[in-house]
Amino acid sequence: MNKYIEKFINKSFNKTSNKNKKNINKYNRKISTNLQTNIAYIKKEFGNSHDIIYREINIGSKICVPAIVISINGLVNLSVLDFDILKRVMHEDIKLKEDFLEYIKKSIITMTDIKNIDNMDKVFEAILSGESVMLIDGYSIAFELDTRGWEDRGISEPINGSVVRGPREGFSETLLLNTALLRRRIKTPKLMFDLINCGEFTKTDIVIAYIKGIANDKIVKEVKERINKINIDGILDSGYIEQLIEDEPISLFPTIGNTERPDQAAGKLLEGRIVILVDGSPIALTVPYLFVENIQVTEDYYTRPFYATFTRIIRILSIIIVVFLPGFYISAQTYNQEMLPTHLFITMAASKEGVPFPAFIEILIMSILFEVLKEAGIRMPKQIGQALSIVGALVLGQAAVEAGFVSNPAVMITALTGIATFVIYSLNDSITILRFIFMILAAVGGLFGMLVGTIFLLLHLVSIRSFGAPYMSPFGPRNAKDMKDSIIRAPLWMMTSRSQIISKNKKKPSDRSIDTNR
Repeated sequence: MNKYIEKFINKSFNKTSNKNKKNINKYNRKISTNLQTNIAYIKKEFGNSHDIIYREINIGSKICVPAIVISINGLVNLSVLDFDILKRVMHEDIKLKEDFLEYIKKSIITMTDIKNIDNMDKVFEAILSGESVMLIDGYSIAFELDTRGWEDRGISEPINGSVVRGPREGFSETLLLNTALLRRRIKTPKLMFDLINCGEFTKTDIVIAYIKGIANDKIVKEVKERINKINIDGILDSGYIEQLIEDEPISLFPTIGNTERPDQAAGKLLEGRIVILVDGSPIALTVPYLFVENIQVTEDYYTRPFYATFTRIIRILSIIIVVFLPGFYISAQTYNQEMLPTHLFITMAASKEGVPFPAFIEILIMSILFEVLKEAGIRMPKQIGQALSIVGALVLGQAAVEAGFVSNPAVMITALTGIATFVIYSLNDSITILRFIFMILAAVGGLFGMLVGTIFLLLHLVSIRSFGAPYMSPFGPRNAKDMKDSIIRAPLWMMTSRSQIISKNKKKPSDRSIDTNR
């Protein structure tokens, strides 16, 4: 019996090994020295795709060595392909030498970026990335030529995070343009761009940007490991990466930041954070991400500290209004009438006279109606969406009050919470859901229910981590040095240290540069 089992295992192992060898041969096929064999294999893999350009040429006006240049129409700069490659190799008086490939590479082709490749898998990867590949008869080495030149949106002002004072540049969908925007702001060789390829079919380029010596090496390593572990068909936007590498995928709160602004991304890099850029997406990701960053905007650092501190307090009040105000209204109307002053309670009771629904139902109806109008305004064309939002809110709100479905205080509270939601746009998703949760808690248990919900919310927030960093830092755990840039924004000359839990290099190179006592 043991002999039969051993024979079966060996047979199965041999089958598996042969299968693996076939797969290895399929995906690691070397370039043949026979040009026609290579062309036949490439055409077989691409099929009859009409956008693939096969330009067969003869290298040299006299020696006439057969070759082919393969590229994708629409992804390459045809003028560069014509004048820097084809015209040079076809019409020059090229001599056949022992180091023929090096001679072509260094003396004939005037391209800036040329790489040698010896693998068919790399040939397909280069062509599909917008580069051109030159195969020469008699050689098992091909040239990868950087001829990328597709149309892009260019640099424009970002839609999200607009500022009154500050740069008007925003990231685009082109990865090289985004890295150039960061490089233009941070002129140091310590700014690193590490490239990772992700997605089985899309082969999306992902750049991990960080400043060596400031960013924590352990966090950089962790980011790379998480991205390398991603096994997915394709990456179409940076939102895919955000969901696949975040620490708390079930939490309502984001543990990875995002921005469209190069100046904001550069500021994060200088603080010791890591920026993740995805080809095809204008949204950059930043890690680690703390809760306090939701109340910080780039314009805070371009204005005087007093006004910046005031606006941060306004943002915190907006979060409190969105999350707790509808629930407090429901609680005060249903269970805790003694919490309201007598005159206010009488006024609210008078306005609610004739309304057939309890406070929870009328707030729920108005909140859902507001979300419907907001979603319609976002998805509709810009001009129609703005008109729809304004007219819909005015007409439907007034009609609902006159018809007696809801009271005036319910409309006012819904409008106030809706406007406050846009003040903290980075937390729009989280606080919108929390608003409905606290409305339900208030309807069930009044202020006691809201208190229990608040306790669980705070416990959840202090338990979250973003790539090893406590989410509620510098409040929990408390860090006095980091408090200079939290609710209160201290003057720039006082912020002489970086984050104590994120950055590797805590001390900034200089403090105040101007002597005011002079």
